[in-house]
Amino acid sequence: MCNFASQFLAIYSVKIKEVLDALEQFAPLPLQEGFDNAGLQVGLTEAEVSGALLCLDVTETIIDEAIALGCNVIVSHHPLIFHKLSQICGADFVQRIVIKAIEHKIAIISMHTNIDNVRGGVNFKIAEKMGLTNVQFLGERKTVQVVLGNGEKVVAEGASGVIGYFSQSMPAQQFISMLKQTFHVESVMCNQLLHRDIQSVALCGGAGAFLLSDALSAHADAFVTGEMHYHDFFGHDQEIQLAVIGHYQSEQFTNEIFKSIIEERCKGVRCYLTQICTNPIIYL
Repeated sequence: MCNFASQFLAIYSVKIKEVLDALEQFAPLPLQEGFDNAGLQVGLTEAEVSGALLCLDVTETIIDEAIALGCNVIVSHHPLIFHKLSQICGADFVQRIVIKAIEHKIAIISMHTNIDNVRGGVNFKIAEKMGLTNVQFLGERKTVQVVLGNGEKVVAEGASGVIGYFSQSMPAQQFISMLKQTFHVESVMCNQLLHRDIQSVALCGGAGAFLLSDALSAHADAFVTGEMHYHDFFGHDQEIQLAVIGHYQSEQFTNEIFKSIIEERCKGVRCYLTQICTNPIIYL
């Protein structure tokens, strides 16, 4: 029995670099924005995966959760290391996390704007949760060539947002109520409610205010994102329904994408969705 078990584990052992490759093949790093720092953040990749913890942000409590679960890989949406580290001495929370991850031999991988932008990525997941159909890219498109593990070259395309359609239109108040229920939002920041029904919705997870002009050009009935500035709300009453649901709330289902990629392409890897809410914003 023990011999059979060891053979079974050997067959299904997966190295960290295979998880990294699977994620990057789905969401190629060249699709990320120029300001970003997606990809491997911390750690060596030759070790076998003991488990993968999937999260939005990497915090010290996330590292503790990974240790408790026996995971030596953390896959996050937001990069832990976004700006250059001039030193690693525990002076701030990022440095402390890096030190703790290295001490416990935990690799940290982040898929950020590359998985925002790719087909089937964050924005498509948001559209799926909203029940939108015929979802298409919104904004300037980017096309890159990707070399797969077997040497095959494929083309991947992406854009910063998407637009989709409800099979049946709905009043603005019902639309806002749907957003609150679907994304577990305590309050939605809106402009004046539309007097017409909503059928087409443009969206961008996270800080997507820069795509408002594209949503207007596409004649979308509504634009949903995680963050917008105060002045962005002016001048659009009865033109488009603006709905800002919160950065964390808009991207909270990214973990599900990570899970499906890893489970499909890296058979046998145990995946855990974090049980910790890392949203630093509270509503009182």
